[in-house]
Amino acid sequence: MSYRCNACGNKTRFDIFETKRVRAFHHYSLGGRLDVEEEEVLDSNIEKVVCRWCGSSDSITRGAGSAGPQEQRGAGSAGPQEQRGAGSAGPQEQRGAGSGGTAGTTDRASEPAG
Repeated sequence: MSYRCNACGNKTRFDIFETKRVRAFHHYSLGGRLDVEEEEVLDSNIEKVVCRWCGSSDSITRGAGSAGPQEQRGAGSAGPQEQRGAGSAGPQEQRGAGSGGTAGTTDRASEPAG
């Protein structure tokens, strides 16, 4: 979905006033950082669209043109923070169990004695 302001010709900058009802999976790291890994939009209602250039809300028309980031997501798909998915790890978790953060080192137990 795209918008156009007929008052000034703007096609790119709008304030969208929207009410959403969502189900979201919040994953907190042990350090307290929040990652929203899944978000499902159960209900959505766009109340008002205001042009950022001229402030008009009466002259806005909806088009069927190219979708912006918000409209491309759709119900049940992930937003920017959620795109990592439930199975992927954040920076702290990527090391894996037992690696201790020693990237690039070799495992001496697997080397031939010699």
